[in-house]
Amino acid sequence: MTDIALGRRVRGWMMFDFASQPYNTLLLTFIFGPYFASAVMEDPVAAQSAWGFAIGFAGLAIALLAPVLGALADASGRHLGWIWLFSGLYVLGSGALWFAVPGAEVVWPVLLVFCLGLIGMEFATIFTNAMLPGLGARDDLGRISGSGWALGYVGGVIALILMLTLFAENADGVTLIGIAPILGLDPDMREGTRFVGPFTALWFVVFMVPFFLWVRPVARPVGVALPLGPALRGLWGTVRALPARRSFASYLGASMLYRDGLNGLYTFGGIYTAGVLGWSVVDIGVFGILAAVTGAIFAWIGGRADTARGPKPVITFCIVTLLVVTVLVVTVTRDTVFLVPVGPNSALPDIAFYVMGAIIGAAGGALQASSRTMLVRQADPARMTEGFGLYALAGKATAFLAPFLIGAVTLASGSQQVGILPVAGLFTLGLILLVWVEPEGEPA
Repeated sequence: MTDIALGRRVRGWMMFDFASQPYNTLLLTFIFGPYFASAVMEDPVAAQSAWGFAIGFAGLAIALLAPVLGALADASGRHLGWIWLFSGLYVLGSGALWFAVPGAEVVWPVLLVFCLGLIGMEFATIFTNAMLPGLGARDDLGRISGSGWALGYVGGVIALILMLTLFAENADGVTLIGIAPILGLDPDMREGTRFVGPFTALWFVVFMVPFFLWVRPVARPVGVALPLGPALRGLWGTVRALPARRSFASYLGASMLYRDGLNGLYTFGGIYTAGVLGWSVVDIGVFGILAAVTGAIFAWIGGRADTARGPKPVITFCIVTLLVVTVLVVTVTRDTVFLVPVGPNSALPDIAFYVMGAIIGAAGGALQASSRTMLVRQADPARMTEGFGLYALAGKATAFLAPFLIGAVTLASGSQQVGILPVAGLFTLGLILLVWVEPEGEPA
């Protein structure tokens, strides 16, 4: 492959992060999630619980299907076909959110299409990540991976700014820059905010064009389309071998838990601030821009830090930071900041949340960038694609856990603050498992 062709292939692969990030930024966290909690369902506690259970069921479906589909794709050699399929689910699921009208009498169709789109996004990500080892030499993969994460954050920021300035309306029916939603969208029916679904779908379609033009799998023999038997036997053999590789298995377990905790913070951050502080969609969007900007910057910085010190110290520092911030988040309400009472009109609770959001974004960006680099050190160099596949699948094995725990604890306690505490437990368990991870991987 020529240098020009390889360069295009790398840039095309990175564009998947740029194209797909708005599902996380706009739908999961900062626009649609808070809109669902404040407008589609009017009770924030019931909304957080329903949202948690819905995303939990989607995560459970991903956990059950991902290993089988990943093994099938590897055995058949047809990664691109699966990416096309799940990209279609992404577009259909996000586009259908236009029909999430305020005060909907029945909310399960809204949650269903949202989860279909989420499943499409997650599976497309799995098969795209499996292509990473073919993008360059082993020493270059950390830089490529970190740059992809940073580019994804940039895409999320740009998409969020466009939504806030041109479409998403506040309580006064105007956007962040004081205009009515463009395209004649009706603010009384929240059409500007509801347009986030079609906007996310269109963004993905447009920016996936370079991916499908320039990215091709590494040449390999192509088997039958659905080699179920050989795929399942190979998957079972790989799983059985994990206990003998303590460092690799511990890393998969640690990353599974701390990534689930991080996703819990991202998923429920917008709903939490809407319910606890009464923030509008526009307020939450500004919060999101700040977190995404720090995420992009520190994804890039984190890549340089693990070049100098190795990925394990970066990962450990980021998990400890996220654990501390999670505990602090519960101590901030409209009446208190870190358990210290404040006046009813004080801006300190808002300032505290903005600062903590920036820290979460920064630590999350560096954590994700360095996590892929650590995988390169843990996996068998001769079977790197399988290693990245296991890493991606491990990230989904408990994708249902944080949403289920948050949904259940919120429902049982009747408190959004108490409901977020299970995230701290996931970070703690991930940190404990990281003790058994060798910084340079196990000897060959």
